[in-house]
Amino acid sequence: MEALIAVLPGDGIGPEVTRAAIRVLQQIAARFGHRFECLSALFGGAAIDVSDSPFPMATRELVERSDAVLLGAVGGPKWSAAPSSLRPEQGLLSLRQTLGTFANIRPVKPVPCLAAVGPLRDERLAGTDLLVVRELTGGAYFGEKRRWHDSDGLEHAFDSCEYTTTEIARVVRIAANLARSRRNHVTSVDKANVLETSRLWRQVTTQVMAAEFPDVRLEHALVDSFAMQLILQPARYDVVVTENLFGDILTDEAAVLAGSIGLLPSASVGDVRADGRRGGIFEPIHGSAPEIAGRNIANPVGAILSAAMLLRHALGLEREALQVEHAVNRTLDDGVRTLDCANDSEQSSSTDAFTDHVLERLRASHES
Repeated sequence: MEALIAVLPGDGIGPEVTRAAIRVLQQIAARFGHRFECLSALFGGAAIDVSDSPFPMATRELVERSDAVLLGAVGGPKWSAAPSSLRPEQGLLSLRQTLGTFANIRPVKPVPCLAAVGPLRDERLAGTDLLVVRELTGGAYFGEKRRWHDSDGLEHAFDSCEYTTTEIARVVRIAANLARSRRNHVTSVDKANVLETSRLWRQVTTQVMAAEFPDVRLEHALVDSFAMQLILQPARYDVVVTENLFGDILTDEAAVLAGSIGLLPSASVGDVRADGRRGGIFEPIHGSAPEIAGRNIANPVGAILSAAMLLRHALGLEREALQVEHAVNRTLDDGVRTLDCANDSEQSSSTDAFTDHVLERLRASHES
């Protein structure tokens, strides 16, 4: 297989973790006879510094002709005071719109050997294996935004949250199809007791599931109650689907289950394209962490596992994706840890050293 992968390293630790992911992808390509052309482009704050745009035209043209996008991280205090159009995060919203990636898929499966890293007891985490599917191109993040002063001088701010039946139905279908390959259970999270958009969300979800997925069990949950239950009994959930704002918050909360936000990958996908591939944006869920950028201590696991999701969801290479995931798990089982996952008594590995170990595990699995 040949594939063009647009690499957007972004800001902070983004270049370090994407470099690790590319090394893994290139070894997979060599082992299985594929050809992955990885081309880098400016994005986020790094692009603003050069072109006064977080998503320059040259980068847009590259991602539009690519088979998939591997993204590092964007943002940082350097650009936090800039107008909204010149903030790195605006580039991220525009990228999602450009590629039509309306569903963000975030797997959460704690690694047993890292149970002591997180704040939750082992017995509470036992059996946890869930997917959160977040609607990505609608809701409050893409609604109308205004600020104004009234006649008394009071300042007001306004953010609109809007959803259509089409936007809701298509992301629910993604979630339900994923559930069919897992435990046939979908939990839809909303705030239907207060918000009209959530009432529409619940209505459409119920209709789609009944008409198209009668074999998949559906339950509804209010976001505040769900946020508590996600910590108290995470193992009861299979696939969780929710709107943009709720999904953003809940997936960061779910990172606590894994022990470190540096461990979790994500895939942002849309409809299947004419060529039969889905494409998409693949990125770790962590931020740019500017305080540790350039120190070679960032955890590359989220980025490497995002590369595995790229292989699976964008290119249809399930066997290759499993090889990467197994190599990461074996590396962690071997006791190799970056600083964020190391106990006080353990010596931590650098970003590069951890990646070297993953590559060794990939080579060993090939030789065996």
